[in-house]
Amino acid sequence: MKARSAIIVGGGPAGLMAAEELLKGGASVDLYEAMPSLGRKFLMAGKGGLNITHAEPIEVFIGRYGAAAPRVKAWLNDFGPSDLRRWISELGIETFVGSSGRVFPAEMKAAPLLRAWLHRLRQAGLRIHVRHRWLGWDATGALRFATPGGEVTARGDVTVLALGGGSWPQLGSDGAWQSLLAARGVEVTPLRPANCGFEINWSKAFRAKHAGAPLKNVVGHFAGARRPGECVITEHGIEGGLIYALSAFLRDAIADRGVAVLELDLLPQHNVAQIEKELMHPRGSRSFSSHVKSRLRLDGTKSALLRECLPPEVMADPQRLAAALKALPLRLTAPRPIAEAISSAGGVSFDALDDHLMLRALPGMFCAGEMLDWEAPTGGYLLTACFASGRVAGRSACAWLRQTADM
Repeated sequence: MKARSAIIVGGGPAGLMAAEELLKGGASVDLYEAMPSLGRKFLMAGKGGLNITHAEPIEVFIGRYGAAAPRVKAWLNDFGPSDLRRWISELGIETFVGSSGRVFPAEMKAAPLLRAWLHRLRQAGLRIHVRHRWLGWDATGALRFATPGGEVTARGDVTVLALGGGSWPQLGSDGAWQSLLAARGVEVTPLRPANCGFEINWSKAFRAKHAGAPLKNVVGHFAGARRPGECVITEHGIEGGLIYALSAFLRDAIADRGVAVLELDLLPQHNVAQIEKELMHPRGSRSFSSHVKSRLRLDGTKSALLRECLPPEVMADPQRLAAALKALPLRLTAPRPIAEAISSAGGVSFDALDDHLMLRALPGMFCAGEMLDWEAPTGGYLLTACFASGRVAGRSACAWLRQTADM
């Protein structure tokens, strides 16, 4: 009996995981990718050390997905962080837990893992078609693809879409699929930047001197959330790990109110009384920067940031300045464009999917990965959920093939 056919559109972790499950289920699988090679965003994520997942307790891990946590929990129950580490080990890649709880491959890179995985998938029979950009459907329902040699079509018994979100479009995930699915009656929440930087209207002098400078050992406060870490002054505003951790709250506040005021604690190791005492100490002929550097170990960038954000009367009042050092207000006016973001929010609404990630409007078509309407902070959460959702979609597609075999 001829094997039933499956089409995967998208060659990132979610698409490859769906392909693996379909191959295990005996399907004949063709994978189509718009770019000249697979896993480009995955490889980019590994350039500074591939943070594949996190070793924190699973209850805490699941909570990182915010409003989507109940849906993501179902994926992780099937394939969670410990399962992902075992799966990677089966590919011959060992992992380790860093001091922060983040999990990395022993070699820190994504390329060895991807090479081993693609070798295994090809050995299992996966056929890969690169430079095939999905264009939608033709009049007969076949999938259309643009290729260097012209348009081609393909038809399968089941399809899994794993087309990514809208960040880093130069690596393949440009969000062009949104209009194609919306035209077929699929509810799609507009894509928005996630894990992104934000715009601040710096003065020209501050921007010229301090763009690129880090703000280390600070704590961000916004809407009751507190995040320690560091960030970086940019030409347009501010970015970095601390900012990414708060980005969903900041982005949504700007969408609602047009602005978000982030408070930065520049001296988390001191309380207000200690700071005020040091500021009251006579400074003699020393400049303000020299004085606070000597008394509070406040570096030049933080000193300049105070002068940028505070009026002269606050700078001259030790009591008010001490309070500002613990809660310096930064007025954020917009998130940076989605093309610059690490990831994206929005995508195919969960209301448009059944519990098996099949599109209600398009039976036999499943979705996985970042194209779904969920988001997560950096720290391995994005990749883990992409792998897990791809596994769910692949297994569900296998079940669909079995259920429809005699139809």
